[in-house]
Amino acid sequence: MCCFVLVLGFLGPRLAFLWAWLFTPRVTDAFTGGFWLPLLGLLFLPWTALAYIVVWSFADGVSPLGWVVIALGFVLDIGNYSGRSAQQRLSTAS
Repeated sequence: MCCFVLVLGFLGPRLAFLWAWLFTPRVTDAFTGGFWLPLLGLLFLPWTALAYIVVWSFADGVSPLGWVVIALGFVLDIGNYSGRSAQQRLSTAS
């Protein structure tokens, strides 16, 4: 099951996160604060939220190495947003 989420992650982090949220108990177990935090992760930081779920599911918590993986997810999110911005500037400049 985890390998399928990994393959979906390559197709799109939002799709993988949504699939994990709907069909596995991992998201509700990892985000015990309720409905809003996973929803915000799905909308704004999908790579970070997906990395948190993957890291959390291995040990029912987050280890120090897990925080490195979550930080990598955050870098991917920021890179995704900045890449879109740069591409829009290039397309409007020409």
